[in-house]
Amino acid sequence: MNTIEHWINGSYVPVGDRTAPVTNPATGKVTGQVALASSQECDAAVAAAKAAFPAWRDTSLARRTQILFAFRELLNSRKGELAAIITSEHGKVLDDALGEVTRGQEVVEFACGIPHLLKGSYTENASTSVDVHSIRQALGPVAVISPFNFPAMVPMWFFPLAIAAGNTVIIKPSEKDPTAVNWMAELWKEAGLPAGVFNVLHGDKVAVDGLLNNPDVKAVSFVGSTPIAKYVYQTATANGKRVQALGGAKNHMIVLPDADLDLAADAAINAGFGSAGERCMAISALLAVGDIADDLVAKIAQRAAALRTGDGLRGCDMGPLVTAQHRDKVAGYIDAGEASGATVVVDGRNIAADAEGDGFFVGPTLFDNVTPDMSIYQDEIFGPVLSVVRMDTYEQALNLINSNPYGNGTAIFTNDGGAARRFENEVEVGMVGINVPVPVPMAYYSFGGWKNSLFGDTHAHGTEGVGFFTRGKAVTSRWLDPSHGGINLGFPQNA
Repeated sequence: MNTIEHWINGSYVPVGDRTAPVTNPATGKVTGQVALASSQECDAAVAAAKAAFPAWRDTSLARRTQILFAFRELLNSRKGELAAIITSEHGKVLDDALGEVTRGQEVVEFACGIPHLLKGSYTENASTSVDVHSIRQALGPVAVISPFNFPAMVPMWFFPLAIAAGNTVIIKPSEKDPTAVNWMAELWKEAGLPAGVFNVLHGDKVAVDGLLNNPDVKAVSFVGSTPIAKYVYQTATANGKRVQALGGAKNHMIVLPDADLDLAADAAINAGFGSAGERCMAISALLAVGDIADDLVAKIAQRAAALRTGDGLRGCDMGPLVTAQHRDKVAGYIDAGEASGATVVVDGRNIAADAEGDGFFVGPTLFDNVTPDMSIYQDEIFGPVLSVVRMDTYEQALNLINSNPYGNGTAIFTNDGGAARRFENEVEVGMVGINVPVPVPMAYYSFGGWKNSLFGDTHAHGTEGVGFFTRGKAVTSRWLDPSHGGINLGFPQNA
């Protein structure tokens, strides 16, 4: 039985009294036990990050960048290992896991440009013989609390920029799939990162509260459900910390009558059932405008029925849900949708999955004739359930999206540039796709939603991420004439 330990100050530490099982969701078998931190272990992780901070903050940008590049190269050469770990603990199919690692690596690559991203400004002779310049400096120890659905990518939204900017990190991964972050901790050590700069604290609410309440933690990055995001935001800000807390979603996709219905059907399958719907950017509500609904539903149903659900290592299209409890919750929503009068077009309950053992499977499920009062529309199911809501007009569809309490991601499918531009301007959502079903921004842009999908003012990665993990100073200076510095004919070098 594998034991998943904390990684503190550059090495693993013994497991304490509390542990939790880690399960392969494709087979239902327990594969390991993960440590659940005590308050003392939480304090030890923060203390290690605090002790490492002064030296890392003062490490040159040239050296920091060299370590980032080394980490990037190691990750790129061995990302297949990490993808296999994700599949074994989360359940998503192997190519999806590999895609997750690749998208996370994009943030590492963005962080490799940190010398440019931290450049300040300079004004000579702002007043007579007085110069003014600005600088950005690291905060100190920062915490990352990440969810189960992207055990590698979501942590990489945060820690590459935090480390590149000179901070030290304590990351608390989900206890459901914790091994990926330990694997990356070992990779950082191999890349040359000093001990204490990257620490991994496993656990439950005890660990979360320990990080939120510890005065030496200067900032918190969180991704998870909206109720917990709100709790993290309120608790951490009450303790004077910076917070970026990304919450839940209910993402809509509008299909206009002029759209390519085959393209829209493919997109609905990809966005609705990828990663078994366990994505905060999954499309769960499809708004079919006009008289296209019958044709569109038929095309989606044909594609959904052909998907093969099973073990992610067997070349299946879709894997299991993460736990038996979550499987039962999703199946309960399907029951509720049917009971409320929605039409079950494709039923994912009681499927024959291509897997051994007793995995946590729900197959692709498609509802038609869904109305906004139904729970399958109102709630974030976080499973492979796609609901088709029939709309008479574009305006009706837009109003439905804008009245939703979430504002994470959305998409429109149309061949009308004017309609697309109007939607881009009018929709009250943070990330918008035009003929793109899952509009996750590239690493040099920033990720985050509006309304109840985000608590805090700062989105993840991109320039907003750099701003979150640094704080600015403006320096005004006046100097006498410089003294003679001596002679050195050697070629200057960065170090």
